[in-house]
Amino acid sequence: MPNQINDKSVFSLLEVTKSIQKTLSERYKNAFWVMAEMNKLNHYKHSGHCYPELVEKQDGKVIAQLKSILWKTDYLNANDKFLKILKEPLKDGIKILFLAKICFDPGYGLALNILEIDPNYTLGDLEREKKETIQKLHNEGIYNQNKTLKLPLLPQRLAIISVETSKGYADFMKVIEENSWNYKFFTFLFPSLLQGEKAVEDIIRQLRNIKKVIEHFDAVAIIRGGGGDVGLSCYNNYLLSKEIALFPIPVLTGIGHATNETVAEMISFSNQITPTKLAEFLLQKFHNFSIPVQKAEDKIKDKSLRMIMDEKARFHSTSRLFRSVSTNSINKFKNDIVNESKSLSHHSFYILKKENLCLKTVTADIRKDTKVHLRQSLLLLAQNKKEIVKRLPGFIESKSQELKNLEKNIKNMSPESVLKRGYSITLYNGKALKSVDKLKKGDLIQTRVIDGVIDSNVKSIDQSDKDA
Repeated sequence: MPNQINDKSVFSLLEVTKSIQKTLSERYKNAFWVMAEMNKLNHYKHSGHCYPELVEKQDGKVIAQLKSILWKTDYLNANDKFLKILKEPLKDGIKILFLAKICFDPGYGLALNILEIDPNYTLGDLEREKKETIQKLHNEGIYNQNKTLKLPLLPQRLAIISVETSKGYADFMKVIEENSWNYKFFTFLFPSLLQGEKAVEDIIRQLRNIKKVIEHFDAVAIIRGGGGDVGLSCYNNYLLSKEIALFPIPVLTGIGHATNETVAEMISFSNQITPTKLAEFLLQKFHNFSIPVQKAEDKIKDKSLRMIMDEKARFHSTSRLFRSVSTNSINKFKNDIVNESKSLSHHSFYILKKENLCLKTVTADIRKDTKVHLRQSLLLLAQNKKEIVKRLPGFIESKSQELKNLEKNIKNMSPESVLKRGYSITLYNGKALKSVDKLKKGDLIQTRVIDGVIDSNVKSIDQSDKDA
């Protein structure tokens, strides 16, 4: 009942909320089906209850929102149905069709009590998303773009997007590292979530990281295994599918599930059912190359052996023929060689004899000419001796007079003679001073005259004569 305060009927907040609770419970007695997007599941593990945030969006904007309650038992029942039908658990960001009743609590406010969730509606929504993604990729003309790329003949360098601890990744690595043919691969792991609402963002981020070092890889492998068919809806996401379709090198998928293909698998360069099958696909590429090479190697070996045997037989035949021809040729020309040898010896003896006679004649001529030349040289030498004896006294007298004149000039030009004529010599640092350029005030100089030395200090320097 309201209280009267200053002639006013005043209700407490509890009274107001209880009145609303009573009105809503009388008005909404029956449960009804509601369609909404579950923005957040808000599952609390310690109690098992969920408090989903429900929204309705139009053109990307929220036009309605309401809290809800999903008690533990109802949550477990709904989640089991989702796992059986959708192969996905209840999670954030999915559209649901649910049976609910309005409940209002004075302490917690208005909410919808979810009693049941129809997984078939959500399945249809997920299929609708898959079809829409496929249609968008076709409309943009990129659905088959990654498939048109060329996978290297031997794809050895692999960028792997997976979880390091996943069984699928371990199976894949075991197959390619322990292959009995000893094929070698280079692999580098780019860790990423592979299921759930954050998987799309995580996989796209790692694909973009790979782009930064794209020159180091031949292909990208997205590997997921050991998780059954749960959590695959992210591989129908348009943004992830577009990133794969436009990726500059082949993208290989080994997601590991038995249901229909996801969009990401459809548009990838090659899709294999499991990581193990993907590893076998890569090994088969090496087989396809190595088997023809091995056959060619065997063919080359066989042909080489046959060629060697044929050439060996031909060589032996040619050797026998050469030996026979050589022997015949030697026998044929042996007598000719002996005769030519005798003829050469006889001819050489005749030439030597003839040249010996010529040598004796030349020797006699040289001796005769040498004696004549010697007599002529002795006569010329005697005449030159007489001429030298005749001219020597005059030559000696002439040179003696020149020497006396030179001695007289040297004596006249000596420092002592110059000083005797009244001249002096000025010394600076023990050397004759020829210019005032090196002098400065205060310098000590010496003036040498015929009978002594005068020491002086420079007081001033006059270069007027020089300038004039």
